[in-house]
Amino acid sequence: MPADAPQHRPEGASSAAPEETLRDRLVRTGVELVDAEGAQALTLREIARRAGVSHGAPRRHFPTHLDLLSAIAREGFAELGARVTEADDPAGAPRARIEALARCYLDFVRERGGMYELMFRHDLLESGRLGLRDLSLPLFAHLTDLVAAARPATADPVAATGALWANLHGIAQLWRWGSLRLATGAEDPAPLLAAALDAHLGRADGAAGPSASAAPAGGAR
Repeated sequence: MPADAPQHRPEGASSAAPEETLRDRLVRTGVELVDAEGAQALTLREIARRAGVSHGAPRRHFPTHLDLLSAIAREGFAELGARVTEADDPAGAPRARIEALARCYLDFVRERGGMYELMFRHDLLESGRLGLRDLSLPLFAHLTDLVAAARPATADPVAATGALWANLHGIAQLWRWGSLRLATGAEDPAPLLAAALDAHLGRADGAAGPSASAAPAGGAR
């Protein structure tokens, strides 16, 4: 049987539009799978099975597993980039824009946790396959520009942005795991985001000390 010959469609397999190419079907199937079951489910065999083709078919378009994973991750970066563009208000103050982008980031992680986990895998970004860094680095550069505008006295905006992003990444990941709910008693990550922005950018009102909004939702326990 040829490698790309259609097989009996297994239960849970994705349905392809007639005009959809095999490459597009494999990527779409991978996107559906990562959203449903997480990044650990993205094996070549399982993607091929759900796409209704033989397990060797993906290699016609994706010579390595990393190539296919990179193509799937590109879809996530494209969506995140579109969300950022929609959320950003060029006329807004830098800090307000940073807060809007941070909320956008946390919302994306909450809604598409499996895709988020895949997108920031070190081996995918380090490989440079399919230009993933061409999608990820402009997002970081945009945030760096906003941090530099919000804190013009910062000597190293790149380092400051890296620290802020690491904080956001930590909030997103620990919230997914439930660790922050357990530790803080918060029912919403908004107070944690406010505290992170205050820590990295200073209080929005210029006052010293932690923001009142940084207290866990529901008060002390």
